[in-house]
Amino acid sequence: MEDALKLDAVSFFKEVRELYKETDKRIKEMSQETDRKFQETDRKFKETDKQIGKLGNRVGEFIEEMVRPGAVRLFRERGINVHVVSRNVTAERNGEAVEIDLLVVNDGEIVVVECKSSLSIDDVNEHLERLEKVKRLFPHYRDMRVMGAVAAMVIPKNIGRYAYQKGLFVLCQSGDNMVILNDEKFEPKVW
Repeated sequence: MEDALKLDAVSFFKEVRELYKETDKRIKEMSQETDRKFQETDRKFKETDKQIGKLGNRVGEFIEEMVRPGAVRLFRERGINVHVVSRNVTAERNGEAVEIDLLVVNDGEIVVVECKSSLSIDDVNEHLERLEKVKRLFPHYRDMRVMGAVAAMVIPKNIGRYAYQKGLFVLCQSGDNMVILNDEKFEPKVW
């Protein structure tokens, strides 16, 4: 009987070992399949991100092109006789960089315009930081009056008020035209 028990125990352990090997094999196969699916999902996410990035760039270009002609007219009406408007101006010096959506220039003044589809407090604050860099990164403008503006298709009232209080021109879409939301009493901050 003892020998029979030993045989049963041996065959039981052989069965358990075989089941373990089969389970291990299945887990490895499932893991490989899961990895393949994750890689495919990751590839799809990256492709989607790329497409969204392209769309975002196109929306940005559209907004800049909507703002550009209105900005020229509006700043001229405010006494800033615009001579040059440049899109996507960048500068880099000493490890510091800045990118400007629209740069509106005349002989003694420049207006640095940040264009957004919808304006946020963070956008305003980032633009204020950008304005602090302009004369350092564009030394040929150091003797000019540097002013800032934010332009957007959508500007919540509290954010427009915040930008105004920080000394920025606030440009917004109104029907088919761009308008400056700042009243006639507004004095822009000069950097």
